[in-house]
Amino acid sequence: MRVTEREREREAETQAEGARPGPRSRDPRVTPWAKGRRQTIEPPRDPRYRHDAIIISGTEMAKQIQKEIQRGVESWISLGNRRPHLSIILVGDNPASHTYVRKKIRAASAVGICSEIILKPKDVSQEELLDITDQLNMDPRVSGILVQLPLPDHVDERTVCNGIAPEKDVDGFHIINIGRLCLDQHSLIPATASAVWEIIKRTGIETFGKNVVVAGRSKNVGMPIAMLLHTDGEHERPGGDATVTIAHRYTPKEQLKIHTQLADIIIVAAELTEGRQVFGEAINFFRPHITLSDILLQQLIYLQKTNIIATSF
Repeated sequence: MRVTEREREREAETQAEGARPGPRSRDPRVTPWAKGRRQTIEPPRDPRYRHDAIIISGTEMAKQIQKEIQRGVESWISLGNRRPHLSIILVGDNPASHTYVRKKIRAASAVGICSEIILKPKDVSQEELLDITDQLNMDPRVSGILVQLPLPDHVDERTVCNGIAPEKDVDGFHIINIGRLCLDQHSLIPATASAVWEIIKRTGIETFGKNVVVAGRSKNVGMPIAMLLHTDGEHERPGGDATVTIAHRYTPKEQLKIHTQLADIIIVAAELTEGRQVFGEAINFFRPHITLSDILLQQLIYLQKTNIIATSF
C-alpha cells in the first residue's frame, strides 16, 4: 500500500500528540470482489466522494463465473444434450496468439467444454480458411467457432469473421451480431466488452444517467463497450442508460482533460500508450500525487469517481 506525503505528515502529527491512530472502519459498500487492498487517497473537495479506493479483483470474479458456467454445462448435459464443443482456428506462429489459444483451451476444459485447435500455416489462403469455417458451420458437433486474430496481411479478417455462422460466432465479430448489439437485441458480445459489462452489473455500480468516457474506439472493444453502456435499460438487451463519450488517439489533449473531469466513470479500452494518456488525465484530476505505476495500469482498468478500480489481475 502506498502512502501519500500528506498522510505521513498527519501520522507524525498524531504520534507527536501522544495519540495512536485507530483502525480503519470497514466500508459496508465494499463488494465481495474487493481483494482487501485498500488505499487512502486525496479526493476532490466534495462530500459525495468516498475516501477509499476499492480494488475489484477481476480474477476472483472470473473464478465465480467459471463455477456458474460449469454448473450450467453439466445441467445442459444432464438434460440429454451434447457436450458443447469449441473449434479454434489458429494461423501462423505468432507467440502471443498461441498463448491466448492455450489459455482459451484451458478455460474451456475447466468448465467442461470440449475444444480443438485447427492449426494452419501463415501462408494459408483466405479461400481455405473460408472452406474450414463452412465445414464447421455445418458440423452439428461444433457449438462455437473462434478464429484467433490477427490473421496474416493477405487475409481479410472481416471476410473470415463473417464466414462464421452468427449463432456459432464465439467472438461476436460477425456483422449480424454487431448489428444486433447496436439494435439492443440479444447477440453474442465481444469478450472484453462483455467482461466490463459483467463487472459493472455484478458490483452494482450505477450507470443510469452517469457520464462515461470510453477511451478507445476499436470495433472489438471500445465500440461494443460504448453500445452496452449508452443503450436503453428497458430494451430487449438492457443497456446502462449512460451518456457516453468515446475518446481516441486524435482527441485533443485539452478536450480529453475536460471529458475526464466531467466523467463519472472512465473505461480505458485502448492500447497501453493511449491508455496511459487518458488515464493520466483522470488521475491528475482525482489525485495529483498518484502515478500510473501506483495502480499498475494493464490492458483494461475501470475507474469511477467513487474511487472504485477494477483490474485484470
